[in-house]
Amino acid sequence: MGKLAYISLFVAALSVLLGERFINLRKRCLATREIIPKHLPNCVALKNLDYGSEDITILENGLALISTGLKFPGLPSSDVPGKIFLLDLQDSQMKPVELRMPRNFDLDSFNPHGISVYIDPSDSTVYLFVVNHPQHKSQVELFKFVEEDRALEHLKTIKHELLYSVNDIVAVGVDSFYATNDHYFNQEILKVFVEPLLPLTWANVVYYSTEEVKVVSEGYFFANGINMSPDKRYIYVVEFFDQKVHVLERKEDNSLANVKSVAVGTLCDNVEVDPENGDLWLGCHPNAWKALMFDPKDPPGSEIIRIQNVHSDQPVVTQVYADNGHVIMGSSVAASYGGKLLIGSVFHKALCCDLQ
Repeated sequence: MGKLAYISLFVAALSVLLGERFINLRKRCLATREIIPKHLPNCVALKNLDYGSEDITILENGLALISTGLKFPGLPSSDVPGKIFLLDLQDSQMKPVELRMPRNFDLDSFNPHGISVYIDPSDSTVYLFVVNHPQHKSQVELFKFVEEDRALEHLKTIKHELLYSVNDIVAVGVDSFYATNDHYFNQEILKVFVEPLLPLTWANVVYYSTEEVKVVSEGYFFANGINMSPDKRYIYVVEFFDQKVHVLERKEDNSLANVKSVAVGTLCDNVEVDPENGDLWLGCHPNAWKALMFDPKDPPGSEIIRIQNVHSDQPVVTQVYADNGHVIMGSSVAASYGGKLLIGSVFHKALCCDLQ
């Protein structure tokens, strides 16, 4: 057999392999799914949040912190630098206010992703951890939230070789946290094309403190949102492409032990936890293919999932909200407070709705 024949066979085999992988990726993205709208009452679009509201966390007093302006490879974005907004859910005006940032902080390259809050029990100081991607790198910014000034005081930037593709974060101390790496590779072409197509289950969860940094859980196909149970005994990790939420138990050495996983039937992004009842709220992508192949004439939809009794033998998974993209595109987070539900998105708007 001549060299040309071998090359032809190789090309044919590669084409078949890539075709199979492409079809498999479309299935994982639920590419043929059409969402049936299921709206909540009195939903209003929040002002000033026109460039995404990728992550939201709510304090006990009803103050919501919102990250906006994310530039994520393969998804629509704007040239507007990232910002952190504050929304008082006890204020009837429902108007988000941009938090003032220190002058010595590089605002032009600020590209906020996941966020988490830690409240120091000794003095009630509120610390805000923000995943930041300047020039598409990964680092964590630590701020002190000064409520009376509506400002953030930058304390330090955290970088480490194990924090190379950070998506989300959950703070467990003044300078300690768990974080998800959504990809294994750093190079954009490998992250965007090779990992999803193969597919590679090489994403992981990292524990960081000033004493040690280590991988504590691995084997994920795009580890996405992360959060913690109200009693601080369990960590919840969202596996995007496998459409699952993993429940992991924290050990004394800060390692994580797998307890169970809950199938959600959709591609979920961030997870928020109700501090009163432990319910999990997830912002999800009902057809992630539409987000990847963005077409404003056929926009990506949004879906909000609630998981009740997650630690029981029969967790209850409920679709609370759904939209076909004509109200809100690409939902990434949902957080509840006082009968209200905040819905954020990767690159679109944010909603505040009444829970029935």
